[in-house]
Amino acid sequence: MKILLIGEYSRLHNSLKEGLQKLGNDVTILGFKDGFKDFPVDFPIEKKWDSGFLKKVKLLILVVTGFDISSYLTYRQFWKKRNNFKEFDVVQLINENSFLCDYRHEKKILDFIFKHNNKVFLLSVGDDYMYVKYNFEHPENPSIVQPYLAGKIEDRNFTNVLKFRNKTFENLHHYIYKNIQGVIATDVDYHIPLQKHPKYLGLIPSPINLEKIAKIELEIKNRIVIFHGINRESYFKKGNDFFEKALEIIKEKYQEKVEVLIAENVPYKEFINLYNKAHITLDQLYGHDQGSNGLEGMSKGKVVFTNASEVFEKQYNLTEKVAINALPDVDYLVNELSFLIENPGEIKAIGNRARAFIEKEHDYLKIAEKYLNVWKS
Repeated sequence: MKILLIGEYSRLHNSLKEGLQKLGNDVTILGFKDGFKDFPVDFPIEKKWDSGFLKKVKLLILVVTGFDISSYLTYRQFWKKRNNFKEFDVVQLINENSFLCDYRHEKKILDFIFKHNNKVFLLSVGDDYMYVKYNFEHPENPSIVQPYLAGKIEDRNFTNVLKFRNKTFENLHHYIYKNIQGVIATDVDYHIPLQKHPKYLGLIPSPINLEKIAKIELEIKNRIVIFHGINRESYFKKGNDFFEKALEIIKEKYQEKVEVLIAENVPYKEFINLYNKAHITLDQLYGHDQGSNGLEGMSKGKVVFTNASEVFEKQYNLTEKVAINALPDVDYLVNELSFLIENPGEIKAIGNRARAFIEKEHDYLKIAEKYLNVWKS
């Protein structure tokens, strides 16, 4: 099959491409490189006028005229190479806003995609209209909407979520759903809002290329190493305030038994070196299923504090823990960490089950086959 994957999100489309190619398909990726992560893209699009002085000029023009220069320049990049994006058997969009444009320019790009290709599918990964709508209507459901509603996140730092509550993005959502063959969820969090939708094709877990992620045998000698990576931009979205408070208690309680490694705004090489040393990693709260960082930690055989709720366990028929379900509760986090520190054999056991779970449910070749079956049907 000739396949075009549009957009990148935490290496999802790159891993899928590798699996699809190994199964004999012709695969192209078009889109942004997922910011600083800089993932490989066959036809890269650059977000222009998006920083420094030019961004200020852009915002001024947007306020005065309503015209978004960044969206126009993205559209122009696409249009110059448009003949490379025709006559594919399957096109898959990473998101409802794959090109990060305003409604006008996003729709113009998608018009071309829908007109000149056979089948187009949509992924529900990251924020989109259905996911955001569901979580504002169900604030009891664990999601990043919870810290926002608690007043921890300002509107200006939540625009990537709030934009899907605007009428224009609602219109874009309906336009996309009218033209796609179907939508696929990549984890339980996105599966829940879509379950009754007529165009929902089911959940296909994120692909992980285990040939590129070696399992790290956990050797516990003198101290148990706990790693906490902090990104200030997503500090409250990930629940880092709860993790930090829990770690302060743990450091005081187990001074001779633990070593806590914290990485904040460090180069990737230094970050991954600290990460690889850890037995336990603290990833995120507010959800049911793991994100890319959690899946990578589990692939390496670590104990990951992440989203692993009862809903997730039921989805995969799990009877034993493959990760620790992290909750926004300091006492709970302290208790879970304390149990592992006092029972180091459990760290190895959970780490081994985590790797086995990834091999069973997320292997990139198995996942690529699932996509092919859905696309063909």
